[in-house]
Amino acid sequence: MIVWYGILLTIGFLALVKGADWFVDSSSSLAGKFHISGVVIGLTIVAFGTSAPELAVSTFAAFSGSNEIALSNVVGSNIFNLLGVLGVCAMIHPLKVNRDINQRDFPISIIAAVILIGTCMSVFHSHIVTGFDMNETVGTMSRSFGFFLLFLFVLYMAVLIFHAKQNPVKEETRDETSVGKNMLFLIGGLIFIIAGGQVVVNSAKEIAGFFGMSETLIGLTIVAVGTSLPEFVTSVVASQKGETGIAVGNVVGSNIFNILFILGLSATIHPLGVNFASFCDIVILIVCSTISYLFALSKRRISRQEGLIMILSYVAIMAFAIVR
Repeated sequence: MIVWYGILLTIGFLALVKGADWFVDSSSSLAGKFHISGVVIGLTIVAFGTSAPELAVSTFAAFSGSNEIALSNVVGSNIFNLLGVLGVCAMIHPLKVNRDINQRDFPISIIAAVILIGTCMSVFHSHIVTGFDMNETVGTMSRSFGFFLLFLFVLYMAVLIFHAKQNPVKEETRDETSVGKNMLFLIGGLIFIIAGGQVVVNSAKEIAGFFGMSETLIGLTIVAVGTSLPEFVTSVVASQKGETGIAVGNVVGSNIFNILFILGLSATIHPLGVNFASFCDIVILIVCSTISYLFALSKRRISRQEGLIMILSYVAIMAFAIVR
């Protein structure tokens, strides 16, 4: 039976990746026809498309009451995006970081992560007194908090749209694909993403139960890395082509999208309990975001040496998550 769930998990991931691939290509093509810059496309269209697997997994997890997967999937994906994806991209080609990303988007991604801490600070003191149980609930992301995150997401998107209108790209797009064909692949990609997301959640829960793993751990590792494959593939290909604006914008935009929209929507669907393990992961995410931001600020680029440090840091964090 466990082999069958492993096969289903693989099929689900493949559906997520293929669906995201279709979604990104068709969305980018449509956006290009409206003369939007690569950085803005990376922060919006591509970030939305590559985060669609996280959206599918976390929302289905919220519907099914698997709060730990819904939260740890997002936090784990964001950590992997920052250290794994950006680290590998920097090793391939030193990443130049756009000034707007440094001044606006990176700080917003850090602030978004810090906001999550507010959901469990009220009971953190009592937790210190009673002891450190990783499975103990230390906070709740309520529906009202979910609405607040969604409100912040709308504001962020409004800023990006305003920026895109103020800074249009004059070059004509070379993509000759028709709008109808792009829309067809857009819809097909969404169908694959939704179906794949449901399969991943159900099979991951069964595998976790079989091996005695917590939903937090499997969400932070297997599910998080699996749903981040579209970000990884997209950013690596963009980095190889020298499109560092799309590579970095995709990661930072996805992280903002994951917290503000996906967690906001998930909490709105069903309040999410935060256990102490997830609290630790949120703190780790804040530290990783800050370090990545400092790397990006240094000469407005992430070097190969810094990329190696990021990759090794991710390996160490995953080792800690498994051991604990």
